[in-house]
Formats: sequence, C-alpha cells, structure tokens
Amino acid sequence: MSLNQTPRANRLHIAIFGKRNAGKSSLINALTGQQIALVSEHAGTTTDPVFKSMELHPVGPVVFIDTAGFDDEGELGELRVQKTREVIDKTDVAIMIFDGNDFSHEEQWLEMLKEAKIPVIPVVGKADIDACSALGKIGFVKQQLDVEPLLISAKSGVGLEAVRKAIEEAVPEDYKRRRILDDLVDEGELVVLVMPQDIQAPKGRLILPQVQTIRELLDNKCTTVCTTADKFTNTLAYLAKAPELIITDSQCFKQIFAEKPAESRLTSFSVLFAAYKGDINIFAEGAAAIDALTESSRVLIAEACTHAPLEEDIGRVKIPAALRKKVGPGLTVDMVAGNDFPEDPSGYDLIIHCGACMFNRAHVMSRIRKAQEAGVPITNYGVTMAKMLGILDKIEMPDPR
Repeated sequence: MSLNQTPRANRLHIAIFGKRNAGKSSLINALTGQQIALVSEHAGTTTDPVFKSMELHPVGPVVFIDTAGFDDEGELGELRVQKTREVIDKTDVAIMIFDGNDFSHEEQWLEMLKEAKIPVIPVVGKADIDACSALGKIGFVKQQLDVEPLLISAKSGVGLEAVRKAIEEAVPEDYKRRRILDDLVDEGELVVLVMPQDIQAPKGRLILPQVQTIRELLDNKCTTVCTTADKFTNTLAYLAKAPELIITDSQCFKQIFAEKPAESRLTSFSVLFAAYKGDINIFAEGAAAIDALTESSRVLIAEACTHAPLEEDIGRVKIPAALRKKVGPGLTVDMVAGNDFPEDPSGYDLIIHCGACMFNRAHVMSRIRKAQEAGVPITNYGVTMAKMLGILDKIEMPDPR
C-alpha cells in the first residue's frame, strides 16, 4: 500500500438502509457517478452487504455500504437482514430510504441507529416516478416519525447535492479530529520506531499501523528513525541526543523499557491504536481485571484480521501463555477473528482486543459497548502487555481530543 492511499478502515463508512427495491443501489451509483452497485427491478438483488471505497466530494475518502432490504422474508431473508444489522456496527453515517406506505420497518431501524448514536439522513426517493406521491410521503414521515426526509431522484439527480451536503454535515466531530499520536509529539521532535520484522510481518512490507504512524510523524515534521529491536542500542548510539518519544511493538516492551534513555518517553503501536480506534481510558481500566483472573475464569481474545496461526503470534500464543503463567494452566482462553464476536459476551471475565488496524473506529466502539452492556471488562493487546510487565503507569497514552 502506498502512503497516499487511504485504507478502508480509516474511511468514513456510509451505509444505505431501506426496503427491498427502495433504490439503495441506485442512490449509491448516483452519488458516486459510477455503476458500483448492481441495480435491478427485482426485489432482493442485493443479498450480502457490498462495501465500496470511493472519493466523495466534498467529504473525501469514504466507504459506501449497500445493504439488503430490511424487509426481506423467509429463512434466507432473515439471514440477509441479520447481515444488514451487523452493518450498524461499522456505520459512521446512515442514509435511510423511506419507501412504500408502511414505515414500521423504518421506525424500528431508526431506533436501532439512534441507540448506536449514528447520525441518520432520511430520504424519500423515486421523485421522478411520482413527485406528488413522494411529497406526500415526506409529510407523512415527518408527522409520524418526527424526521424530515430529503426528496431525491437517483435517475434525474434531484436532491443528490443536498444528500452530499447532509453527509458532510453529519460527519461526527470525533471522526474529523482524531489522530494516531494526538498530543504525544510536537513538530520537529525526534522519534524512534522499533519495528521487529518477525514471521508475522508481511514479506517486503510494513504492517499498516507502522505505515500510518510513520506518515503522521512525517506530516508533523518529526525526525523519524526506524530500527529493529536487536539494533535498538546501536541506533541510540548513532543519535546526537535521546529521542523525545520511542514507539515500539508491544512484544518488545520489556527490552525497550530496560534499554531506553531515562528521558525518553515510551509507548507502543498497539497502545496508540487503542486510543485511535477505541477508548484508551476504558482499555486501561479493563486491564485491571487481569489481577482478578483465576483458573476458573474465561478470557476472550478478539482479532480484527484473520490469518493462519503462527508460532510467534501475540494474540493466539504469547498473551494466552503469559496469562496462564500468571493465573494457572486451567485458565480458559477463547479466540475470535475478523467479524466474529459474540452478541452477548457476558460469559467472559475479560476481553482483550487487538489494535484493530483493519476496523474503523465505529466497529471497535460497538464492541466496547457490547462489553460494557454485558458488564465485561475490555482491554487491548498493548495495554495488556504493559500491565503484565508492570509498566502500564510508565508508558505514554494519547489523550484524544
């Protein structure tokens, strides 16, 4: 991935919800000016959610999500509706198309989106087919649900500019201002990145958190020095002064903490992403639950990406081994990866999540909400490693603004 590309996980996720054949796919095509979604007169053309990365003026890089109709029926229909429900966890901004004369489905989904604190842009489509009927629907929706939809036509272009403007205005402030490093560096500071190239690193490439962090440091006009753990001491010797900040892979916390200059501050990529993609304060509080674990406890480890288990894997191997060494061999540790995550995690005593570089923040925050609703502490790989090494209070954590 080149540095000027925006990964899907960092793009604004815009999901389109509505009944079957309401015009969701047509709206995406019209907004983007491309035929990126399959359009048909037959209801139920879109089955699984379709994700498409695009540039949307004036918003910038976005991901449009075309969903199956939430009024789908039958056994397969219910499975499709469930997939549409799961999209809520990933959504930053929602567009809901009101169609037909019964808005009970829309009312139900508006409530779900409201509970998830997702801004909703309501629209009434197909204005080119029957403008009078569309205007009547707007009045009815406003009266019944206390929302005022925009009148649009994907075919003629009516209202599309208003939808683009509404998307721009709906972008959460938190999304606009969030950065990886936040208040940890000032312009021109010297930063050393410790990036061990173990068997988990893709051959010939850097992993995504490293690339993104380097880019942000360069944008901050910082002097950025990259090294591996085995060359860390040599790297320090080459420098005319101690670095203001050291960012390491969490697996090297113990070594780097012991070898770093006293005046240099220390953090890890995983800790940075705990704040960037989730809630660092909740993760830090959740780590305290490690001290209360016993051999009868159950821990869930959740990874955003999916890959074959490796012998050096931090989530599948190193963290479980460290926990069992501390607590006892009887500790139960379960693993989920990708989109798999229990709807009700109340059977666990602790959830430990990866840095989630492959998820957008909305997705991570939805998992944090599920954990909190179930009364289960949740933390992060890097925070866990620092806690178990006894240095959690000695590392730097971003203060997201």
